[in-house]
Amino acid sequence: MRPEFVARLGENVPRYTSYPTAPHFHPGVDAAVCRGWLQALDDGDEISLYLHIPYCDKLCWFCACHTKQTRHYEPVTAYLRSLHAEIATVASLVGCKGRVRAVHFGGGSPTMLKPKDLVALGAVLRNSFAFLPDARISVEIEPNDMDEARLDALAEIGMTRASLGVQDFDPKVQKAINREQSFSQTKAVVDGVRSRGAESVNLDLLYGLPHQTRESVSSTVAQALTLEPDRIALFGYAHVPWLKKHQTMIDEAWLPGPAERFAQSQLAARAIVDQGYEAIGIDHFAKPGDTLALAARAGTLHRNFQGYTEDRCETLVGLGPSSISQFRQGYVQNMPSTAEYGRMVADGGLAAVRGIAFSDDDRVRGWIIERLMCDFAFSAIDLVERFGEAGQRLLSKASSTALLDPARMLELDGDHFVVPTESRPFVRSVAAKFDKYLETGKARHSVAV
Repeated sequence: MRPEFVARLGENVPRYTSYPTAPHFHPGVDAAVCRGWLQALDDGDEISLYLHIPYCDKLCWFCACHTKQTRHYEPVTAYLRSLHAEIATVASLVGCKGRVRAVHFGGGSPTMLKPKDLVALGAVLRNSFAFLPDARISVEIEPNDMDEARLDALAEIGMTRASLGVQDFDPKVQKAINREQSFSQTKAVVDGVRSRGAESVNLDLLYGLPHQTRESVSSTVAQALTLEPDRIALFGYAHVPWLKKHQTMIDEAWLPGPAERFAQSQLAARAIVDQGYEAIGIDHFAKPGDTLALAARAGTLHRNFQGYTEDRCETLVGLGPSSISQFRQGYVQNMPSTAEYGRMVADGGLAAVRGIAFSDDDRVRGWIIERLMCDFAFSAIDLVERFGEAGQRLLSKASSTALLDPARMLELDGDHFVVPTESRPFVRSVAAKFDKYLETGKARHSVAV
């Protein structure tokens, strides 16, 4: 590795699933603003929905999601009443103007829901919103939750894509992250969703976990590939104990260092690509015929709070505590506290408490950052044609980044600014050069690779 890249391994930068990033949201964008943005949707708009289930019956120590452990189902039942209330309010504001193109159930553990509650939630959504005939339904699955009744419930709500968390199959690693899950258990769930008509299966793998080695990562990838997933997401473990206190259960002495993390990521990526998968952005892989791969080749790949997506909807409505909505006008985030969220959505209220309205400069920088994260390149001509003078002003920034950086992590090739192949694992650091908020913010971020 080139010496100038070694220092980048431990650099802390945002993941850029949005721009501006969430630490820069503020309370000036609140429920009243969110209500106006929902009502401002145009007739015929296509929208996506994200539903957050903020509960798990067992807390994984590596997890950085907004969730809480509960050994009793009563809090989940109470939460679902609040979620149904929020759905009713949002649907009344959207009216018949928004047709649903995609739904994503995330968490927490959506599959912690009892089968009857999962089916009821799916029915409420379809009764509240106008679904397009080919709407995609994605569900994050915790294999430890699954049984035949839940598999049947997922089929009944029309799930088209199942996303299974694997992390690592090594028992030592699993014990260190409090997530025990056998290969046979995972295979049974994959077979179960496929036999019930799921069109796509995604597996989430992690590198940089406690006690992981290149050998254990290689073994996990090899086992995962035997399941022939349509997609694989290969994430670096984000150790952020200042944000997620349960991560203090992981002894930092068990974690691989920056160089070892990088080696694990490259070893895993090569093994996946060698089996015919196409690399998508920084951490996704897909079979050549998968819609994500098709979007990447066509230059229509996007990035949102769930990661890389082929979803072109400009509006993503987040439902549930901490969930984030994206509108043409900006971002809005719901109250994170489940109890306070419940009080806010009662009697027709919305739970939005902070967000950010896009400036013209935000839109230009956001477009550049998304194209870098998705395509590792952007066109100067396209930039100016889309954004006029605002785009022209950013060209000088791009030019100085390309010409003055001794590491040459961004180069000019014709009218395109391109991240060279050897620099692509560090594209988050390149994107950060266009982030005007980064130097003024106080947020701490995970390492770049």
